[in-house]
Parts: sequence; C-alpha cells; structure tokens
Amino acid sequence: MPYRRLPNTDAARVRALKCALKKGQCMGMDNIAYPFALKQKIEFFLPKFEVAIQTSKLAKEKQFDNSPKFSEHAKKARLYVSHFIQVLNFCIARGEMKPAIRSYYGLEEKSSKVPPLLTEQDLLFWGEKIIKGEQDRLSHRDGNPIYCPSIALVKVNYENFKENYTRQKQFQTNSARESNNVAQFRKDADSLILEIWNAVEKYFLNVKDEEEKRYMCEEYGLIYVFRRGEKEKIRQRKETESITLRLF
Repeated sequence: MPYRRLPNTDAARVRALKCALKKGQCMGMDNIAYPFALKQKIEFFLPKFEVAIQTSKLAKEKQFDNSPKFSEHAKKARLYVSHFIQVLNFCIARGEMKPAIRSYYGLEEKSSKVPPLLTEQDLLFWGEKIIKGEQDRLSHRDGNPIYCPSIALVKVNYENFKENYTRQKQFQTNSARESNNVAQFRKDADSLILEIWNAVEKYFLNVKDEEEKRYMCEEYGLIYVFRRGEKEKIRQRKETESITLRLF
C-alpha cells in the first residue's frame, strides 16, 4: 500500500492547507470530510503563516543584498588600517620615528608585525586603536602626521565599515528573528495538516475501493507515495481481477 507523505517545505505546507480549505469551501457543512472547526482554524491560521513566510523571505533578501556592499567596505577598511600600520613601521625602520611611538596605537614597541585583521571584531578593535593612537600622538606633537594613507582616509573607510557592520548585524538579527517566527508557525502548520489529514482518512474509512478512497482523500490535499514496484503490482492485480470477472 502507498504511504502518506506530509509536506516538508513551507510552500508544500501552504499548498496542503489551501487545498483542504478550497475543498472545504466547496462542500456543505454536512458533507465536508473534516470538522467545521478545522476549516475555521485554517482560515485563521493560513494568512498569518503566509505573511510570516513572506516577511522572513524579505528579511533574508535584505541581508543578502547588503552582504556584497558590507564585504567591500570591510575589505577597504582592512586595507587602509593594514597599510597605515605598515607605513608606521617603515617610518620607524627609516629612523624617522622612534619604536616607542607604537605604544600610542596599542602595538608592541619592539615588534613590526601587523596585528591580525581577519575577523570583523579584529578590524573594529584595531581600527579604533589606530585612529585614536594617531590623534593622541599628534596632540602630543610627537612627530609629523603619517600620509599614504592619511589617518583621515583610514577613518573614512573605517567608519563606512563600522556603519555597514552595524547595518548588516541588524539585518542578520531581523532575519534570524523572522526565521524563528516561521519555524514556530511551521510546527503549528504541521500539527494542523496532520489533524486535517487524519480526519479526512477517517471520514472515508469505509470506502471499499482503495483507489477511489485515495482519490477522495487527495482532493483534500493528502499526498500518497507508492513504493517501488507497487504501481505495477496494483496494475497486475487489476488485470487478474478483470480476467476473473470475464470468466464468470
């Protein structure tokens, strides 16, 4: 016998509910294959479920659409912060500045290594340090400003990154919140569909012809899946029954 397969995507869940609702709307209260109270549940639940799905989709699209822009700002900020530190180290290597200058920026005095800037948190931390460090150094008149890149260019690109980082995080938060909302609706949808399908199968339980019973249930959105070779066995059985009837 074929087995019943419940929807496993949101689109399939919506189709199942719409099918059950449409069939229920075509039938009179006395002829509908599931309780009238379930029809009211579908009418109340389905619009909210569809809105939740659409809202989640839009939230994900905003996050996705902003991602390339955010990545580009992060790339440029990383480049400017890294280059500024390298130029600072070149100035020290040429003897134009003393190694102690590095302390303004939170860097190790005797190390010319560029700190890790791989993660967004690293970039936020060191970008802030470098900008503040250069401002502090200049306010103490401890050497000339560094150029190529200037701290003004570093700051512009860092602020662009920081602004887009905040925006991207908000998009991610919104997307996660809406996804969780849909997940909750999904559980309720599965429960409702299962309740409807059980009621429909029970309603047609006394129909003797299995094919006719499946057809009646499928009109309410139920989905049946045949196992491998099962359709062929059913066909062969029908042929045998047909031959038997002709013999009599």
